[in-house]
Amino acid sequence: MGHEAKILEYFHHFHTHPEVSWKEFETTKKLAAIMEELQIEYKIFDDVTGLIAEIGHGPDVIAVRADIDALWQEVNGTVQANHSCGHDANMAMVLGALLYLKEETLTKRVRFIFQPAEEQGNGSLAMIERGALDGVSHLYGVHLRPIEELPFGQVAPAIHHGSGIFLKGKISGSDAHGARPHQGQNAIDVIAAIHQFIKTIYFSPFESYSVKLTNVQAGGNSLNIIPGNATFALDVRSQSNELMDELRSRIDSGFDSIKSLHNVDLEWEWTDYTPAAEVSEDARRLADSAIRSVIGDERTAPPIETTGADDFHFYTIKKPELKAAMLGIGADLSPGLHHPDMAFNHEALDIGARVLAETIRRT
Repeated sequence: MGHEAKILEYFHHFHTHPEVSWKEFETTKKLAAIMEELQIEYKIFDDVTGLIAEIGHGPDVIAVRADIDALWQEVNGTVQANHSCGHDANMAMVLGALLYLKEETLTKRVRFIFQPAEEQGNGSLAMIERGALDGVSHLYGVHLRPIEELPFGQVAPAIHHGSGIFLKGKISGSDAHGARPHQGQNAIDVIAAIHQFIKTIYFSPFESYSVKLTNVQAGGNSLNIIPGNATFALDVRSQSNELMDELRSRIDSGFDSIKSLHNVDLEWEWTDYTPAAEVSEDARRLADSAIRSVIGDERTAPPIETTGADDFHFYTIKKPELKAAMLGIGADLSPGLHHPDMAFNHEALDIGARVLAETIRRT
């Protein structure tokens, strides 16, 4: 079987066997079986899912990362695990690069990081803690892009993801009868104040950012009770890590004022932080030259800026000297990432694998 057919076989297996974050047990077993079949050294872990494999020889190490988890969402009326973010494709492309490289004489070691829990934003940290970056000078990732960012046949040498974080909040007041509102605190008034406040946050329009209420729960079935308690959540994003720090500070200050104004106990916590991309110019240049070599100048796209986030960028946050870039693969992907019916042109898988392999060769 040729490499292109094998890559497609890998994809179909992972696509039909999705597993959510930190529960990628069978996915890890399948990856281990593939390494056994290819006679490639690898290691797995007792306490987390995921796998790290390595080929080549020498003191220098280049690494490639694939995320392996799926989303949990409703698909055709059934709530299930679903690879609508394309991590099944990412695994297939990275395995494809391994196939293209494994019989070659390599003057450096190439480490393949199959990372769990990207969707929870902390799987990369688990791999870092387990030595994934030890000795690594360059790190590459790969990800399919939606059609509005990149059409099929084009490849970008870098993706400039934004930063993202969630806020979970709780309002604790006192319920009151609908006829006696002065006897309690209306948590819905506090929610309305929060909603109005986040609409007043302004920074320079030349850098993208957003703050959105994404979850509100208050009240019960009795319509004559003013609810004193509520929970809520925010989705906060920015194109840079510096702006994210400013956003968080502005929100913290605003919530302190709202808490005092409404005389309620307002608690909140920040969770699942994902940093913005810190793209290495050296890694981007190497990827760019590899793309031009494999598919030509006319199919080499410029780096992509996107408001989406990816925990790939924790690798450079934790090791600032690391030279890293994530390649964007055009695949006519629609309706969009995370859509339950996401689909793409499968011919993009071999393109991604070949470009990734050539990027590693040049590095």
